[in-house]
Amino acid sequence: MYRRPAAVAVLLAAALTLTACSSDGGKADSGADAKAKPPASSAVPDPADTPAPSTDPDAKPTGPVVPDAKLTPKTGSFTAQEKQYLSGRVPEKMDPAAVLQGGHEACQRVERTAKHDKDAATGSIIAGEIPGAKDAIPLLCPDQKPILAAAEKGFPDGTRQSPAAGNYRALTQATTCKWEAKGKDGATLAAGPEATPKPGDKITAAISAGTAEFTSTGCYAWIPA
Repeated sequence: MYRRPAAVAVLLAAALTLTACSSDGGKADSGADAKAKPPASSAVPDPADTPAPSTDPDAKPTGPVVPDAKLTPKTGSFTAQEKQYLSGRVPEKMDPAAVLQGGHEACQRVERTAKHDKDAATGSIIAGEIPGAKDAIPLLCPDQKPILAAAEKGFPDGTRQSPAAGNYRALTQATTCKWEAKGKDGATLAAGPEATPKPGDKITAAISAGTAEFTSTGCYAWIPA
């Protein structure tokens, strides 16, 4: 008769202990937000809290940069052209050679593309697909200046305000290329192509004087014909 109360007390104490543990565990595991980020002690940073570094060679530093007099590699030396390219482009505490590599890579991409298709190389610069090419070519790969010169006369697919009058050629073989030229009053001055192009056909557009807006889709880029 005297053992039953003791057993009840033991069971009650155990139940209270389990309830407390269950309550704490519920708070730790409840809600989807609890699993949204790693724990504070985790060595893995949360991607949302870590800004992605800029890899665009065209991006200029917004903070202090390495003075020109200190633009020296860890080994060897830079040429005069390489130093000119790096001037004002290397953030403090960054290896100038790493920045220079980005410029050389842009040149290599232009060179490889131009070797197979000069129009493709020109279009890739116009469309911004080879970041850093416009700054790198004059100093790091001047043999590609003709490609850059052609790109500087063109413009990318999309909408262009007040384009220079003339005949232009689309740097694409896509049959979905379409264009339209409008005047200041919004009226269509010309549109094309007149017939659905066949694969390999050259697509041209005649932009007349007074064109206020030229819009194209699926044409990649345009250069003077």
